[in-house]
Amino acid sequence: MVLPPIIVSILTYTLSGAGVVWVAYYLFKPYLDTYKASAEGNYKVDLQSQALPLKLQAYERLVLFIERINPVNMLVRLNAPTFSAAELQHLIMAEIRNEYQHNVTQQLYVSARAWDVAKKIKDDTLSVINGAAQALPVNATGTELAKTILTALSTMDTDPYGIGITLIKKDLENLL
Repeated sequence: MVLPPIIVSILTYTLSGAGVVWVAYYLFKPYLDTYKASAEGNYKVDLQSQALPLKLQAYERLVLFIERINPVNMLVRLNAPTFSAAELQHLIMAEIRNEYQHNVTQQLYVSARAWDVAKKIKDDTLSVINGAAQALPVNATGTELAKTILTALSTMDTDPYGIGITLIKKDLENLL
């Protein structure tokens, strides 16, 4: 079977055009790959340069969180000698929970280890507060609760707040 000349011409031009496109693609492919790799590298550098300040700020906020929920600092800040022990316990626990909720989004920018340290310190602090409150009689004053909390902290072998901040600083050093 013989093809009409117009179909032969169309096939010839189509195959020639496909050949030219194929050659051009393989000639320009290395340049396109290099450009793509360069653009991806620039994107990653830009992303890191924008994310680093956010990460530093998040670590800073975690340290501040730990300092703010430290009962030694919190009792000075709250300065509530007129409260009963139950009222002061409720106030301290609400303050810790508010601080935690205020900083919960920082976990997006810090390592899982740093966030776990902050959560553990929060939970341990709540346990110390509850334990101190349970050790007192029902009609105890806020001052008695404060003394009991400070006594419980002073009997600990190590300072969990200092250790937590040190761990977060080490984690930050690994980031930088």
